[in-house]
Amino acid sequence: IEEAFEYAARAMFGVMIDPDTAATIEPVRTIEIDLSADDCKDLLYDFLSELLYLFEVEEIVFGRFDVEQIEQVGGGYHLRAHVSGEPIDRGRHRFEVGVKAVTFHDMRIERTGEGYVVQVLVDT
Repeated sequence: IEEAFEYAARAMFGVMIDPDTAATIEPVRTIEIDLSADDCKDLLYDFLSELLYLFEVEEIVFGRFDVEQIEQVGGGYHLRAHVSGEPIDRGRHRFEVGVKAVTFHDMRIERTGEGYVVQVLVDT
């Protein structure tokens, strides 16, 4: 499931960032993310929302997402991750679509024989 969360983060930033820009992002700043939630959907929502917050408020563009652990703790779930990127440089970074928010609408996390399928819709 950790890999599915990483792909969801890459996909969200893939909507926001020009592909050529994404390829040039340097991991000059790494941030630890430590979250807990009642269920996996809430955890995914919180994870992506935290990344969006860091992008908008801290003005960091991310290119690397390492979800180290998602574990069931008590009646909920806990995520520990490190994300890496660099400060936004409007002269160098090109952006495609502005994402306003992560939504729960049609969100799904489904375990398959090959791993997990994650679907998240974002508000643009």
